[in-house]
Amino acid sequence: MTLAPESPTTGHAVDVRFSPDGTPLAIRHDGRIWMVDPDVHTVHWFTRDAWWETRARAAIGTGDLVSIEHWQVQAKLPSANAELRTFMLRREPLATAWQLESIS
Repeated sequence: MTLAPESPTTGHAVDVRFSPDGTPLAIRHDGRIWMVDPDVHTVHWFTRDAWWETRARAAIGTGDLVSIEHWQVQAKLPSANAELRTFMLRREPLATAWQLESIS
């Protein structure tokens, strides 16, 4: 499955490799490894889940149920003439897998 910028599919699971300081280094998508360009600024932010619409109650000690983590990174395939693409990544509260929101 390849995502075209004209018709991105949301919610596609991807593997993300991180540096020790927590910055994305590489993304495995569609059987290929995309290298994050360390010279291009990455953007990292959090949004909040509308927990009152999705969950009735949270058990004590469950953890953070509302923070949705996002990364916007520039990455390319390892070939010399590969073009940089913008990846929008998202991780839901308590999830271990990253979701690909879009590639442009």
